[in-house]
Amino acid sequence: MHYVTQDWSFDPFVLVVVVVVFAHEVGLARLRHRSDPGRTRRRRLLSLSFYGGLGVLLLAVDSPIDYWAGDYFFVHMIEHLLIAFYAPILIVLGAPWIPLLFALPVAIRRKVGRFVMLGPWSRALRGVGRFITDPWFALISFNVVMVVWHLPALFDLSEQNQGIHIWLMHGSFFVTGVLFWLQIIPSHPFRVKASPIWQAGAIISTNVIMFVLAMALSMLSAASWYSVYAHIPGVTLSPFADQQIGAAILWVCGDFWAVPALIVVIKRAIDQEGSISNVLERLSHRGAVVGAQDLRPSRTGAVDRT
Repeated sequence: MHYVTQDWSFDPFVLVVVVVVFAHEVGLARLRHRSDPGRTRRRRLLSLSFYGGLGVLLLAVDSPIDYWAGDYFFVHMIEHLLIAFYAPILIVLGAPWIPLLFALPVAIRRKVGRFVMLGPWSRALRGVGRFITDPWFALISFNVVMVVWHLPALFDLSEQNQGIHIWLMHGSFFVTGVLFWLQIIPSHPFRVKASPIWQAGAIISTNVIMFVLAMALSMLSAASWYSVYAHIPGVTLSPFADQQIGAAILWVCGDFWAVPALIVVIKRAIDQEGSISNVLERLSHRGAVVGAQDLRPSRTGAVDRT
């Protein structure tokens, strides 16, 4: 029991979460005065998902998970899954963007809007925004970040430098995770640009990469990759056995997010195409001709109106 009750930490990130929750509540209160009750209830329900995502982040970085991640690789893999997958899923589902914007005073909101839309840097800012929210950028960056940070040299470097560990490793996991799930989960005011077939391919390919990484860490290796987990005082689990357990967590827990997400997007594809046979025909190039544009992100994705 002491593994759960002890070794909790308090760092400035807790204060950041408190400020974000307060700002979100201020934004919800301001929106409540200009919205109908149905939309207000929907925003409140979505806020629970957003707060759940923030709670998962706190669990990952301030609980004993973060403490024991320094001693055990498999615990570190749990932390990575929480930061890269589960926290972003809940936050994107919670669609906090408009409430957080409305937390700002009206004068500041207008200045920000004018700067983004009409300022001297507006075209460049909008171009950057379109680039980082492009489905292909989101998919590639998310998987590259996941693989690169598990290379031995960079992983060991992050363990030896807390600034790199927190701000670069964990920060890149979280940011690219949010960008990835924005391509799959409606999150007003962002449009889901990708088609359901593209979404299914993104989920499957990401899960395959997680599977290959897990295989490389376990079945395709004969020794531990990471020197930082060698000869830690008080740890009796061998570094290689620790690595194999971590690989199993990446392998098995990948299905916990991939399977439900794949079910949702397959249902979307069936609703769009009319039947599962039509979906399979389009994937196999039978029936209606499937061009390259069919596998590209759709530019007419539905807007989630909250």
